[in-house]
Amino acid sequence: MKILIIGGGNMGLTFAKSFINSKIVDNSNMLILEKSMKKADELKKLSIGTVFGEPDDYVEDADLIILAVKPQDINSLFGTIKPFISEQQVVLSIMAGVKINTIQEGLGLKKVVRVMPNLPAQIGTGMSVFSSSAEVTRIELVMIQNLLSASGKTVYTDDEVMIDAATAISGSGPAYVFYFMQGMIESAKALGFSQSESELLTYQTFRGAIDLFNKHDFTCEEWIDKVTSKGGTTAAAFESFVQQRVKEGYQEGIETAFRRAQELSELA
Repeated sequence: MKILIIGGGNMGLTFAKSFINSKIVDNSNMLILEKSMKKADELKKLSIGTVFGEPDDYVEDADLIILAVKPQDINSLFGTIKPFISEQQVVLSIMAGVKINTIQEGLGLKKVVRVMPNLPAQIGTGMSVFSSSAEVTRIELVMIQNLLSASGKTVYTDDEVMIDAATAISGSGPAYVFYFMQGMIESAKALGFSQSESELLTYQTFRGAIDLFNKHDFTCEEWIDKVTSKGGTTAAAFESFVQQRVKEGYQEGIETAFRRAQELSELA
């Protein structure tokens, strides 16, 4: 299988590295199209495939084309690569907010997969949610899932709207986690710990909680009950959280992110 990645930025590079490291493809079957000469030169030094600066006949040879460019670049991108596109090629897009039918019309093909990955894909612990047009075959979907699994976990959805929902949950989610971690770090410093101590306390607490969750079948509510003693410190913290509507505010933020994702989809 020959793969062409258009866009050598963070996510394009992440996918290229994960595909090669997992031995899904080798260097000879990995192609990267990067219009920035500076970035293209940097990519060439990484030995992760053949890097091109302009589209040419090699585009037609790709079994899978991955669109890893900014959404605002779609019109110029479509105009540039459409002459080299075959109707039977499969296109995988990670462009936020750009709908499947927009890509179909822009490139004149039918087989389109849309995916929302997230930042931890860079270290193989990502979460990708993907959807596809009806023309993508089951075999092709299995191929896509195998590719995405090289950078983490995957979820397939028949409803493209759920890509916007995934954007608000897993796509933006790492920032939410870092936000709460930063709050804990600042609280630890205010209580007298050093910066490094505060970071260690917070990091290990998050990591330990996730490991506990993964190794047992308890729900989050059940784990909270296990940590909380009546009249104790955790109970006092949660009483304050409830008064401050922390959970509701968190949920409202995610709803706002979802609505924004839908707005961007309409604009694209």
